[in-house]
Amino acid sequence: MTPVLHTERLTFRPYRPEDEDAFVGLLRDEEVCRWMGQERVPEADIRTLFRAILDDVYPQRLFDVWGLWQEDTFVGHAEVKKTGNVDGHELIAALAPPYWGRGLGTEVVRGLLRHAADNLGLKEAYGMVGADNAASLAMCRRLGFRHVRDVTGDDGTVTRLLVIPTTEPPANGDGTGTAGAAR
Repeated sequence: MTPVLHTERLTFRPYRPEDEDAFVGLLRDEEVCRWMGQERVPEADIRTLFRAILDDVYPQRLFDVWGLWQEDTFVGHAEVKKTGNVDGHELIAALAPPYWGRGLGTEVVRGLLRHAADNLGLKEAYGMVGADNAASLAMCRRLGFRHVRDVTGDDGTVTRLLVIPTTEPPANGDGTGTAGAAR
């Protein structure tokens, strides 16, 4: 079961039915989609995805996925799941634009790394960051991520595949981004 996690300022909480509108709002935001390297999709598709998290992902324990909360305010989304790019797990995070540049990205990634090591027994984790996402790439460098290779999409966009050990404490960073997602 996806556990509730806490960092200094955030609570990582499994989604509840009443979180659907917040989830949809985040994944319909143009800036968030841009930095996540995805096209905006119809709202109905995002609602279907949300229901799949509640109806399939959680009951079947497919992977860990959370809504990110600062007190009672929804600020983003996070996941740890197997990646198809390598034999390993990827950290995925997306923050709502009003929360960029506050160090929350670093806090999210550190929380995900701690969970990956302590609860999942992972020795390393991966992130996928768009090559033009300077803020997230800088944060990943500060945390100690290492570039593995570039992945070029069918549309020509380049994404950096990064890796970090979970067993060493991440380097200090001021966090203007997230691994694998929106700044």
